[in-house]
Parts: sequence; structure tokens; C-alpha cells
Amino acid sequence: MSQAADLEVLLQIESRALEAPTVPALQFTIVNETHALAPYRQAALFDLSGGSPRLVSASGLVSVANDSPFAVWLSRFAQRLPLQGDSQRMDFSQAESADQAGWGEWLPDHLLLVPIKDHAGAWQAMVLYARETAWGDAEVALLERLHLTYGHCLLALQKSRAQGWLGARPWWRGRNRLWLPAVLFLAMWVPVRMSVLAPAEVIALSATAVAAPQDGVVGSFAVAPNSRVKAGDLLFSLDDSVLKSRREVALKSLEVARVDAHVAQQRAFADLAGRADLAVTMGKVREKEAELAAMDALTERVEVRAERDGVAIFSDTNDWLGRPVQTGERVMQLAQPEDAGILVWLAVADAINLEEGAPVQLFLHTDPLRPRSGQLIEASYQALPSPDDVASYRLRATLEPGTELPRIGLRGTARLSGEWVSLGYYLFRRPLASVREWTGL
Repeated sequence: MSQAADLEVLLQIESRALEAPTVPALQFTIVNETHALAPYRQAALFDLSGGSPRLVSASGLVSVANDSPFAVWLSRFAQRLPLQGDSQRMDFSQAESADQAGWGEWLPDHLLLVPIKDHAGAWQAMVLYARETAWGDAEVALLERLHLTYGHCLLALQKSRAQGWLGARPWWRGRNRLWLPAVLFLAMWVPVRMSVLAPAEVIALSATAVAAPQDGVVGSFAVAPNSRVKAGDLLFSLDDSVLKSRREVALKSLEVARVDAHVAQQRAFADLAGRADLAVTMGKVREKEAELAAMDALTERVEVRAERDGVAIFSDTNDWLGRPVQTGERVMQLAQPEDAGILVWLAVADAINLEEGAPVQLFLHTDPLRPRSGQLIEASYQALPSPDDVASYRLRATLEPGTELPRIGLRGTARLSGEWVSLGYYLFRRPLASVREWTGL
């Protein structure tokens, strides 16, 4: 190219370098755009800010894989290059014995090392150019002139990035530093409301318990969990196989007693002793009749029916089938959907002062973005084991009128709001409690 053409290309590349918005963009320009001024086969840019060369960019690549065989060898080769003075030309004949194999495999014969200097002349980066032909003096002069511009651009971008992180004065320095303790002290007195999170469940506040009418084994269910029932509908039945066997025995015993009574009645016409036996046998008949009537009554109580309309709430039927139950043991509940409320298990370790009417918000697992609001109506005085076997207080809350009623049985997290306290107490309540627990003060 002519000298005028070289200058035109030089100005174009400098313009692109000046327009680079970031350090990586400038590095990409250096290893790729410089080819228009002095053709080469490969170019590699090394950062020297850490003291030793670090490969950061290579021609034809968007990013450098530093663990690739070429990058590993080239980084080791760069460690042995002289990092002072001006540009340096090298060829394969000057290669050390340790570098000849790698040079012959990865690089052409002729290399040119051009530094990128700062204002003081110190190397802040360097570029290694490689091609098959020797480097001329005119090309080296143009590249050195271009790399002066690269140095100014790189220094400006590095300063701009540093100012972005550290250039602005931190707000806590200077005069603001005097106000900071006062602002923090006053902020500690800002009133906030105590609150706590606890696991919760949607329950029926006035559910009717359906219990086992007698000792036995659950035999079958006529309804599914959470299904609607009407008054008089069959809910579940106890296994009646034992009762049927006992009834058969009672019936046979009654028949035998009646036969004995009939024989005694016939003998009563013949002698006085037969009349005495008649009274005894008739008493046994009445006894067996009473036993049979009791068996019939127990058999009728095997079936349990709904006393009112509602929703049958109980666990999976497989959890109950074949399970022994005692008289009065609750098997299910009958609830009204419009009677839904919130049951909260507040762990003893998280307990705060809560008054009746305290606000409660329920965040359901199935609909966490739409909290349901309510008010606390009941709190247990004694801690009880929760379903998770954690010592907790049992709390119940109503839902606000007009709130969309969730399905009974859904679970979620409740946020309970207590009394108003200062922000300092809110933040340091737990640490202070821990300190007192460990120190006894």
C-alpha cells in the first residue's frame, strides 16, 4: 500500500479504537482490526497488570479458552519473552530449544512483539503478531504508532471503569459521616409492628365430630374425603363379622332356652318339682332374649350416618380401613364450607404477645400471591405438640367478611401481627434473648 493509504487505514483503526465502549471491545479491535494495517496470520493480546503475561484475547476468537493446548503453550511461551524496551522482532531460528517444538506446531516463523504502554512508558499490555514473512521497518513503525493510541484508549477505559466502581464518593464519607450515627439512632425508634410467621391450615371452626359408636374395626366408607353429604347419608361402617357371630350364638342359646322352658312347662302339669323348674327356665328365656336384643342393637349401630348436611373431612380411607377404634374415637368431621377459619401452630421459640383480634394473613401454598386476611379469636395457654412434633401454641382465627373462602384442608403460612414496638427492639429482640439465655443475666 502507498503511504497515503497506510495513513488512511491507520486513522480508521484509531477511530474504531477510540469508539470502543469497553475494555473487551478494545481488545477485540486490537487483535482483529490491526490486520488491515499490517497483515498477519495470528495475533494474541496479553494483559500485564498482574505482573506476568495473561492471555486475554486472540484473533478470530470471541473469547479465549485458557485451558486449550494452544493457550496453555502460548501463555508459557509469553513468560519467557522480554517485557521491556520497544517492539521486538523474532524468528524461528532464535527460538530456544524448549520452545522450538511448540513454535513449529502453533506459530509461523516470524513474530513481532509490540508493547502497549501507559503515560510513564511502562508496559500495561503486549501484542504478539505472527506470520510467515519477515516484518519490515515501515510496518513496525506504523504498528508502534497505532499501539500508542491503543495505550491511551486502554488507559482511558480502565479509568472509566474504576470511576464507575470507586470514583463516586461514598455517601458515608465526608460530612455525611457525622450524620450517620444520629440517623441510625433515630431510626431505632421508628415504630414497627411485631410479626411472626407460622405454619397454618384452613379448618372448619364449628365442625361436628363423628366418632365411633362402639369398639370395633373400621370396615368400609360410603363417602370420599372432602365430599358433601346430607343428613341421614351413610358415612362409614364398622366390621360386623364378630357381631354377627355373637348374634348367631345368642340366637341358638335363646332357642335352647325356649326348648328347655317348653319341657319344663309340660312337666309342671305332673308334679310340683316341674313347676319350680318352669320358673327357672322362663327366666333363662328372658335372659337370652335380652342378650339377643343387645346384639341387635349393637348391629344396628355398626352403620354411622350424618346428623346434618356438610362436608366429610377425614384422611385417606386406606388409613382407616381395618384400623381398630374405641368408643368415642373421632373418625371424621362434618363441616360447613362457609364456616372456614385458620388454624395456626405458633412455635414456642417464635411466640410474641398476641391479643384477641390481632391481624392474621394467610398465604396459601396453592395461591401465595393472594393473602387472606383474618382476626385472631383464640389462643391456647399451654403449648401442645404440633403435627410436626414441635412444641407450639394452637391459635384459631376467623376470615374477614367478603374474603374468598379457601377450601378446607389447604395449608400455607400465616403472618401474625402483634403489638407496636421500636425498630431497635424488633431487630435485637432475638439476639438479646440469646445473650440472656447464655449469660443468665
